[in-house]
Amino acid sequence: MTRMTPLSSPLLLGFEDIERVLDRVTKSGSDGYPPYNIERIKGPKGDFLRITLAVAGFSRDQLSVTVEDNQLVIRGAQSPEADRERHFLHRGIAARQFQRAFVLAEGIEILSAALADGLLAIDLVRPEPERTVRTIEISAQDQALEPRS
Repeated sequence: MTRMTPLSSPLLLGFEDIERVLDRVTKSGSDGYPPYNIERIKGPKGDFLRITLAVAGFSRDQLSVTVEDNQLVIRGAQSPEADRERHFLHRGIAARQFQRAFVLAEGIEILSAALADGLLAIDLVRPEPERTVRTIEISAQDQALEPRS
């Protein structure tokens, strides 16, 4: 039996990549760590998005922000050597490795990433695409069936 998907309509052509992205997002495990906010901010040059992650206990050199295959990937890893030098009577601040990925739409650009007061803020913008209209020439039927070289 064929699997029916929301984008399986014969009127939606070329959306296979979107279906793969949706599958990837639904299958990815979400343990909720680190917690994050996503907000739309009105700036002097237009609106932009800000993703803020709560990364208490991580320094700048223990965090990485990369873009891989249209995904914004944030990783955090603390070195175990630093913990060996300290003796905790109680440890309530999580010190585990993490990876958080956000799927980006085509054209999204990363403006900046900043760490302050235990919060990692990443600003993103989607430039307004140019609107173009292209006229397609209609040829005779016998020419339309032959591939162009």
